[in-house]
Amino acid sequence: MCFISFFFLFIFSMLFFMFFNFFIMNNMIYMLEWEIISFNSFSIVMSVLLDWMSFLFMSFVCLISSVVIYYSKSYMSSENNLMRFIILVLLFVFSMMMLIISPNLISILLGWDGLGLVSYCLVIYYQNLKSYNAGMLTALSNRIGDVLILMSIAWMMNYGSWNYLFYLIFMKNDYCMNYIMILIMIAGMTKSAQIPFSSWLPAAMAAPTPVSALVHSSTLVTAGVYLLIRFNDLLIDTIFFKFLLILSGLTMFMAGLTANYEFDLKKIIALSTLSQLGLMMSILSMGLPNLAFFHLLTHAMFKALLFMCAGVMIHMMMDNQDIRFMGGLSNYIPLSSLCMNISNLSLCGIPFLSGFYSKDLILEMVIMSNLNLMIFFLYYISTGLTMFYTIRLIFYMMINDFNLISIYNLYDEDYIMLKSMFILLFMSLISGSLLMWLIFSNPSFTYMPLNLKLMVIYVTIMGGFLGYFMSNMKIYFMSKFILTYKFSSFLSLMWFMPNLSTYGLNYYFLNLGLNLLKNVDMGWSEMYSGQGLKMIIKNYSVFYQFYYLNNFKIYLFSFIMWMMIFFMLLILN
Repeated sequence: MCFISFFFLFIFSMLFFMFFNFFIMNNMIYMLEWEIISFNSFSIVMSVLLDWMSFLFMSFVCLISSVVIYYSKSYMSSENNLMRFIILVLLFVFSMMMLIISPNLISILLGWDGLGLVSYCLVIYYQNLKSYNAGMLTALSNRIGDVLILMSIAWMMNYGSWNYLFYLIFMKNDYCMNYIMILIMIAGMTKSAQIPFSSWLPAAMAAPTPVSALVHSSTLVTAGVYLLIRFNDLLIDTIFFKFLLILSGLTMFMAGLTANYEFDLKKIIALSTLSQLGLMMSILSMGLPNLAFFHLLTHAMFKALLFMCAGVMIHMMMDNQDIRFMGGLSNYIPLSSLCMNISNLSLCGIPFLSGFYSKDLILEMVIMSNLNLMIFFLYYISTGLTMFYTIRLIFYMMINDFNLISIYNLYDEDYIMLKSMFILLFMSLISGSLLMWLIFSNPSFTYMPLNLKLMVIYVTIMGGFLGYFMSNMKIYFMSKFILTYKFSSFLSLMWFMPNLSTYGLNYYFLNLGLNLLKNVDMGWSEMYSGQGLKMIIKNYSVFYQFYYLNNFKIYLFSFIMWMMIFFMLLILN
């Protein structure tokens, strides 16, 4: 099953990539409509939008999911229900495909809700209390986006169709359609975990590592970015995008800070995903959707590779995820360490790796744009923080001494995992330049002063030095002399966002729902509708049944009684 799924998804990926080349060279867009039901004037139509963007995204999703499924053959080899796991992953990919090719809000909701449902099933795959809590947080946070899309579907009934592509320009000029803009923007923020919905993304690390590789690269978390890229014409030059720019910049900054205080390997990589999602959202809110899409695709490759390398290392460390117990891994597992380091450096935007092409272009566009200093500093400090936590991670894992006391099993001969990682390693090296030639076919020249041009290099080197010093510092020294304990706990707990999400919002609303259920659905509503009516009918039924079953006795008794009364009246007269 693993190999068959891998083979077909890989073939589909190549096929979609060829279609992408054909469509972008000829500047083509196909809109297909399939009428499912037609009854009088009522018709249900399934719409499919095929353009270069949907084909390229589907190609990347198929490639990463095929590699992840092949990787799972080894990673999940001890799993009894491997078939169930593969089917869930395929459902996940199918939901993402549905979202990508849909120009219709109804079919978008099918893919959107499918992603939420299957992600819940995958987060709680290892059935324990931590997984269940993480699954509930993920499902409830994503549910907000589902409800908002349902509300925008209801609002779009004003137009007579849900094919939003036909109405984007009209909506922009219609003052009442501000509601749809707000709903779609907040829905995209929930799925892509922007502030204040950020807490579910690190919690979703309870899922198996192959799922994390798929979720954090090209499927679930990128769905919100992709939706806003499609609705870009509606939102551009509005106050909502300026609001999103601030929130996404803060998300990028917050994730970079928190990653420096984290010791869980998968959570550090999850927070780096959150930082990159903030980068995509912020550049999108500046009105550059193609650039946001470009970074989304290059990020997908090295982030999937990064998670797969982390999975190999967690496996070999006997399921231990704490980076303080790791160290010197490059001596024991050189090939996996090579993949890990290249994907990490690509994340930092080191020149001529795939992340460099999109990240460098984004930062140059930020300098060229008419923005205030706050946004400028958020971008550049976040870039430095990326280098900061990456160098810290490399030191803890690759350079420092090996610290695991218990028995360990370090080897570099799991060829199934290595083959799948090497496919993504190749793509992490070439996808940046390849996509830059294909997506931005018209060459453009960005001219700026030397110091501004080298600003990216400056902040990267500074972040690298800080990461080096931090990785050699003792935690006691750092907390005592640099930051107070309370402030460092505030930074390490994502600005207390998990507490706000769980105890503040979800706990309150779930309690409210429970009280409503007890008092309304199971209380007076039952007594005055279903249960009350049942009791009345039951009592009448028992009464009539008693008469029906005892009619002769009752007749005889009543006859005797009437006769006695009659004779008494006669005697008295």
